[in-house]
Amino acid sequence: MPRVDFYVVADSAPGAATLLACRLAEKAWLAGHRVYLHAAGAAEAARVDDTLWTFRQDSFVPHGRYPEQAREGLPVLVGSGGDPEGFGEVLVNLTREVPPFHARFERVLEIVAADPEAREAGRARYRFYSQEGYPLQSHNV
Repeated sequence: MPRVDFYVVADSAPGAATLLACRLAEKAWLAGHRVYLHAAGAAEAARVDDTLWTFRQDSFVPHGRYPEQAREGLPVLVGSGGDPEGFGEVLVNLTREVPPFHARFERVLEIVAADPEAREAGRARYRFYSQEGYPLQSHNV
C-alpha cells in the first residue's frame, strides 16, 4: 500500500501545478527514485515534458514520454492513459481521478491545483484514499 501525499497548490497562476509536479519529480529522482508523471491527456503530458526541460536553469532531469521512450531506461517518464509498465516507485498524479494503477506504486504524490473544480476533485481523491486506509499526508504549497 503506497503512502499518499497531497500537495495543495496555493498559487493560481497558469502552470503552477505543473511547475510543482516537476520540482517534486526532480526531488524524487535526485533521491534515486524512478518517477512517472501521470497527465490528464496528451496536451498536458506535452506541457509537463516541456516544463521539465525549462523549469530550472541549473537543473536537468533525464526524462522522456511514455510509452514512446519507455524502453530507453530513463528514470522519469511523462504520460497519460494506461499503466506505465516497469515503473512502481513514485507516481505524480496531475489528473483529477485516482489512477487505476496507483496501488502498485510505493508513493503517490497527488497534485491539487488552485481552481475550485480541482479542489473538489482533490477532496474526492482524498476521501477515496482515506476510505481505503492509505497513509495520508497533506502539504499546502
